Parts: sequence; C-alpha cells; structure tokens
Amino acid sequence: MPHTVLLAEDDRAIRNALERALTLEGYRVTAVADGVEALAQAHRRRPDVLVLDVMMPGIDGLQVCRVLRAEGDRTPVLMLTALVETADRIAGLDAGADDYVVKPFDVEEVFARLRALLRRAAPATPAPDPGPVAERQPELSGRFLEAAGLRMDPQARRAWRGGRELELTRTEFELLELLIRNTGVVLEHATVYDRIWGYDFGPGSKNLAVYVGYLRRKLDEPGAPQLIHTVRGVGYVLREG
Repeated sequence: MPHTVLLAEDDRAIRNALERALTLEGYRVTAVADGVEALAQAHRRRPDVLVLDVMMPGIDGLQVCRVLRAEGDRTPVLMLTALVETADRIAGLDAGADDYVVKPFDVEEVFARLRALLRRAAPATPAPDPGPVAERQPELSGRFLEAAGLRMDPQARRAWRGGRELELTRTEFELLELLIRNTGVVLEHATVYDRIWGYDFGPGSKNLAVYVGYLRRKLDEPGAPQLIHTVRGVGYVLREG
C-alpha cells in the first residue's frame, strides 16, 4: 500500500506542485489549504506523515502540530518554513515537529526527508549483531539503557535524567538513544546524520546543531554537568564532565 501524506499549504502554486510531485513519487496525497482543514482531515483518517506549512492564516502549522501532539498523535511531521533563524526552527521542534525544510526547497530533499521519517516510524525489527563500536557501549539493564545519569526505555520510548522524565520528540529521542548507546565515543556529524535521518545534509547544514542544542536544553540542569559535548570540527559525544 502506498504511504499516505496529509499536505497543508496555503500557497496554491506550491500546494499543487508538491501534491503532483508526491503523487508521481507514489504517495497517496490529501492536500488542504489551511490548518483547520488539516486537523479535520487528520482526525478523519490518520495519515502516515504530515507535511505542514508553518505560516498559514488562522491555525498555522505550529498550532496544528501542538494540537495533534497534545492529543497523543505521534504521526511524523515535516514542516515547510520560510523562516531560517535558529529560534524559528526551535519553535517548530518545540511544537513537536520531527524535521523541517526551508523554502525554497528542492523536491528531492522533501522526498528524502519523508523517506527518513517513514523509516523511523516503521515497526522495529530485531537489531543486527553489534559492530566494534557497539562493544564499547553501556550494558542493558533489563529493558533499560543507562549511562551518564540517564535512563532510557527504548521500547516505551521514555527517558529520564535522575528522577525527572524528559519530554522528547521522536528525533530527540532517537538522537539521545544513539548517544547513550555510544557513550564516550565521539560520533562524527556524517555518522549521526546517516543513523538518524538516513542521509547526510552536507557540511553547511545546521540541522544537527539545532537538534543537539534543543536536546541540551531538555537535559541540562542547574549545577549538574553538561552531558552532550561538542568536539569541534568532528561531532558530538555523551559523557559526564
């Protein structure tokens, strides 16, 4: 069965062009012009993935995302935005979006990001035998991963720092899980992009830095050591102190 996409975009030319491109790519598309209709369609029949324009009259894409997340709907969300400032991107992540594309965009980039979101939303399959990096990973404690004062339940998709539960989006959870499984190992940017998004955005992309920054905001506590460290020019590592 083809994947279903709910597309909400108030610009008719962009909406029609993207609907046509997605249909030719093999998706079954429902296209609407505003956030009110997007919520109505999402409630009527849940799609496999949503593509939401941030700036729409009335209920915008951020509000649509917030409503769905508040209802417990974890359908992957890709935001389309003309806003390029880091604060604007963080607003999208804070609303519960999983990824974003900045206008003007290449349709092939939209396809790639949708494929990555749908892969991550697919039912889990048994993990392959760990490679040499995994041999250095923290041990599973029952069903939990524990490292650097963090505790994670991959099956229930819940995580804690000490006794405080962390409210994480899908992408934040997967990024934190990757770091925990590789505690003390410096993960290069390209490696993280490949493991989390399924492709590398290139050296000029700020996508990973935005997600790491937002994850730090949720992890860090006053007086406690920072857990995610930047290795300049290389990548990131999870460790205490």
